[in-house]
Amino acid sequence: MIYTITLNPAIDLVIVTKKLEPKVVNRTEKFELQPNGKGVNVSFILKKLGIDSVATGIGGGFTLDYVISGLKEKGIQTNFLKVKDLTRVNVFTDVLDEKTEYKQVNPGPEVSLEKQNQFLDYLESTLTKDDMVVVSGSFSRGIKPHYLVQLAELVQKQGAKFVVDSSYLEVIDTLKYRPFLLKPNDAELAAFFNYEGKMTDEKTVAFAQKLVKLGCQNVLVSLGAAGAAFINERHILFANAPKIQVVNSACAGDTMLGTFIAFLEKKKTISEALKIAVAAGSDTASRTGLTDFSLNNLLPQISVTERMN
Repeated sequence: MIYTITLNPAIDLVIVTKKLEPKVVNRTEKFELQPNGKGVNVSFILKKLGIDSVATGIGGGFTLDYVISGLKEKGIQTNFLKVKDLTRVNVFTDVLDEKTEYKQVNPGPEVSLEKQNQFLDYLESTLTKDDMVVVSGSFSRGIKPHYLVQLAELVQKQGAKFVVDSSYLEVIDTLKYRPFLLKPNDAELAAFFNYEGKMTDEKTVAFAQKLVKLGCQNVLVSLGAAGAAFINERHILFANAPKIQVVNSACAGDTMLGTFIAFLEKKKTISEALKIAVAAGSDTASRTGLTDFSLNNLLPQISVTERMN
């Protein structure tokens, strides 16, 4: 089984408006409420591709109930621990006249140490060597970034695969537990090594290979409008991104990760998985919700090239 962990779930309010002006009533074109959180999105994508998962994590209040309801509606198993405070609501506004997207992301609820330990106990009693654990996104208040290392240690102890999509620098400290896959974007990859210069393809490869040497088995790097790269001990693959009009980029990386994992589970080649993952992530970025995997107009635009190691 695949377990997706979201330690700061959310409801995303996505607004589309022709214009956005101060001190006046702005009448919008439309809005959507979406159950969200990076791990939650991975579960949604896996389900779309016929892969079962358990969406788990920590949240609270009627806003968490909305997230859980949205997952169950799609037939996804859930097991969220609840706290007193509300799960957050984030706001993403697409202003048509400006061709600009505004993002307002709120903090999550306060989570006690007792609740954090309770979650670790749940995982320890549940995971087996045949499972995969996907930890995605930020943590709610009270959960320190080092919790990521505790999760990595526990997952290795249980013999399961560990996948991480997080900007915390503590990602580096998980490498001694040999995570199966890391999915940084190019800025996060640079930050892991305290690099402030321009990120080139060569830098992307060099830093990803450092992660591999330090213990990571596979690295999937999202490169935004440039596409994505995959690096491990045997392969250096780059995939370009198709041309799209960006509407809401918030879930594109989650889509790419979920799609990549799903097609590896389906025994596709890394090259095939990478191409479809980039197409799906791009499609999500071009709409207000997640991709529906109608990718026929995007896939022909994408080429995957292998570079010499």
